[in-house]
Amino acid sequence: MFGVHDKATGDERGIFPAVSPKGVEMMSINMMLPDETDPVVWRGPILAGTVKQFWTDVMWGDVDLMFVDCPPGTGDVPLTVFQSIPVDGIIVVTSPQELVSMIVEKAVKMAGMMKVPVFGLVENMSYFVCPDCGHRHSIYGESHIEETAKARGIGRVAKIPILPELSALCDAGRIEDFEGDFLDSMADALKELAEK
Repeated sequence: MFGVHDKATGDERGIFPAVSPKGVEMMSINMMLPDETDPVVWRGPILAGTVKQFWTDVMWGDVDLMFVDCPPGTGDVPLTVFQSIPVDGIIVVTSPQELVSMIVEKAVKMAGMMKVPVFGLVENMSYFVCPDCGHRHSIYGESHIEETAKARGIGRVAKIPILPELSALCDAGRIEDFEGDFLDSMADALKELAEK
């Protein structure tokens, strides 16, 4: 999505992160593969160890906020992140399907067990606004994200609609060019955290 296809490099000090056109530092297993279309056929503990190495062995610059993108659920990778990296909190990303809400509940409960605050819930593909009639359609079912947030005492909720222009920018590797206000409340909360 950021248009970064560089291979990881490094020296005796560690691994250097790739940098997006607008200055976002990042690291991914994909950057270490001979070909970015190669599958990563690793068991959970190896994946979890690699994520931990991205924290300990990558030469991050002066970083105000760091996001660790974890696979959904409550497996080895999220557990390792909670136990090995100083996490200030998590944002749970979901979609409107009923089955997904159960997975969100599990992630929120796991965060509670690990004493990690949940900053907010983000619902992706939440709705679609028809460009012809202007009506809002819940293609993947009615949202229940507010009820989940309220039941769990989570104060921030964001809904990202299905936007063809956003998909096009992601496919073109130009996510940084997108302008929208769907995540403003979440971003404001994270900005406040970074300023503390």
